[in-house]
Amino acid sequence: MKELSKSGDPAPGPAPADSERVDVTMPESYRERLIPISPRPGERVGLIAGRGRFPVVFARAAQQMGYSVQCQGLDGLASPELVEICDHYATLPLARIGKAVRYFKRRRVMNAVMAGKVEKRVLFDSFAIWRLMPDLRTLNMWFRYLTENKKDDTLLLAVIREFERDGVYFRSALDFCPEILVKHGFLTRRHPTPSQWKDIRFGWELAKEMGRLDVGQSVVVNDTAVIAVEALEGTDECIRRAGTLCRRGGMTVVKVAKPHQDMRFDVPTIGVQTLQTMRESGARVLAIESGMTILLDEPEVIRLADKLGIAIVSLKAEELQLRSVA
Repeated sequence: MKELSKSGDPAPGPAPADSERVDVTMPESYRERLIPISPRPGERVGLIAGRGRFPVVFARAAQQMGYSVQCQGLDGLASPELVEICDHYATLPLARIGKAVRYFKRRRVMNAVMAGKVEKRVLFDSFAIWRLMPDLRTLNMWFRYLTENKKDDTLLLAVIREFERDGVYFRSALDFCPEILVKHGFLTRRHPTPSQWKDIRFGWELAKEMGRLDVGQSVVVNDTAVIAVEALEGTDECIRRAGTLCRRGGMTVVKVAKPHQDMRFDVPTIGVQTLQTMRESGARVLAIESGMTILLDEPEVIRLADKLGIAIVSLKAEELQLRSVA
């Protein structure tokens, strides 16, 4: 295991007032086991980092609050930036839960966060078990909890349960950086047209149902026809597939939270890459759920959307019902 450590403790930072924090959905039994979010200087928080900028954003926010970030970056996925940002860093092979647990216990971590994308498709590669080389702890979890289905929630809750057995509890990254939750309203100069609002209403109901079934969180719609539904491949590949199926473009992308979203993991996230994929595929509207979607690098996203003529709207289901009546 590659481990890198910085010398010295991070400078303490002020914790946000209670009124500034965002209340996130999580089981009540889980809440009761959390330490207070206001840290003592240098108090440690763990991070398991997947692909993308979200882990970087979280690590910086946690340090500004006064936490010492102890990071395990998933091998081949985590950003190299985390090596320099985090107070301690180690690489972690994907299927080594026992190794991950031992790292957090050795680093005296009680509370941890998952951030970043992990592509589940690796589980379905040829000879996956030999390529991943899971440790005994991972195999035990697999055969104990994942024989009936391998939905995202089933898999991630099983992982969390394994860490809890050793006194490591996962919490939402949004406890540390609530400001990255998308604001409500129109985010861009361009607004959806009446026909695009019709596609948003149509796609929203479908996306919520796909989320309830734990299949995916995004659908792509054009002229009230479903072009593509997100599943194993993720949002970007779903949008690209829609682009190949609907050559004329003008599509609407709807991305929502699951009806009972566990904010500790798999929170809907968009960023610059989402906009670039939409441009390549000919999509013109992005509808997301306000207060339940992470928007990374907001100024850059909005500038790019305005430049490309893409409309982004952040709303709630009740508004769609009112628009439908109107």
